[in-house]
Amino acid sequence: TVSCFIYAVGISLFLDPNRLAPGGVTGIAIIINNITDFPTGTLVLIINIPIMVIAVLKLGFKLFVSSIYALIISSFAINLLAPYGPVTDDLLLASITGAVLVGVSIGLIFRAGATTGGADIIVKLLRLRFKHIKTGRIFMISDGIVVAISGFVFKNINVALYAGISVLIQSFVLDLVLYGTDGARLLYIISDNENDIAERFMKELDVGVTYLQGRGAYTSKNKKVMLCAMRKQLLPRARGIVLQHDENAFMIVTSANQVFGEGFRRHDSIDL
Repeated sequence: TVSCFIYAVGISLFLDPNRLAPGGVTGIAIIINNITDFPTGTLVLIINIPIMVIAVLKLGFKLFVSSIYALIISSFAINLLAPYGPVTDDLLLASITGAVLVGVSIGLIFRAGATTGGADIIVKLLRLRFKHIKTGRIFMISDGIVVAISGFVFKNINVALYAGISVLIQSFVLDLVLYGTDGARLLYIISDNENDIAERFMKELDVGVTYLQGRGAYTSKNKKVMLCAMRKQLLPRARGIVLQHDENAFMIVTSANQVFGEGFRRHDSIDL
């Protein structure tokens, strides 16, 4: 319920009264509202009816129940708060603040296993098909289409550009709420002194090390490849340890968006 009202604050007090359509069904409703004066919250509810039917068929009744609740509450809250907007006429402030509020609220609603309907349902369906694409990225693409339409309808490029800024910020905040910032690094190390390095990693850095079996294509020699995940703050010390034992060590460092297990996130963390 709180998340739904946060969502409504972002829409009714910042985005809608400034004609900033942040994409999705809500963005479409904002465009129609500014043309017809029909309440945005009611439009959101009406447009979502056929989409919610699809939700029942494709995503199950449980999601439908939680989503219809979030949809009704957020639609009601949007209409309730509409007379109090806008809080600011500054398009930049409105786009940033509104996007942060909407991004946080949608992220919290998603983590609770529900949606606000509309594009959220469509995004969940797309995520079932394209699991490698982040939720916020899908939102950004679909929302960009609505933003372009808003610029054409309102005949105001500035409104469209600020709405675009809003979409980018909303996408970033949404991914931040959903996936967090583990700040982890994944290390692959090939060295002739792997045992000494692994021992110091475990003792001094308190991190686990896994040996993978590798084989050099050029030398045809078998090699142990060290695999290790650690917090990014430990990376300088880790590199120092490696160089102390082998200045010619081969090391690959990559960013790990999510790491589950001891020392990192629990396995019961919600992944959408």
